[in-house]
Amino acid sequence: MANLKITLVKSLNDRVKGQVATANSLGLRKIGDSTVQPDNAQTQGKIKKISHLIKVTEA
Repeated sequence: MANLKITLVKSLNDRVKGQVATANSLGLRKIGDSTVQPDNAQTQGKIKKISHLIKVTEA
């Protein structure tokens, strides 16, 4: 199974609570934070919800 490296590139200030909660559930709290997550349906849903705030690459 492939892994994805997800990096927060935009601030979470003044964002909808759901978007902040989604970023936090991925382990992203500050700009520049990165995490490696499995490429599955749950992760893809989270990525889709906050795609405008993050950068995704294959790990």
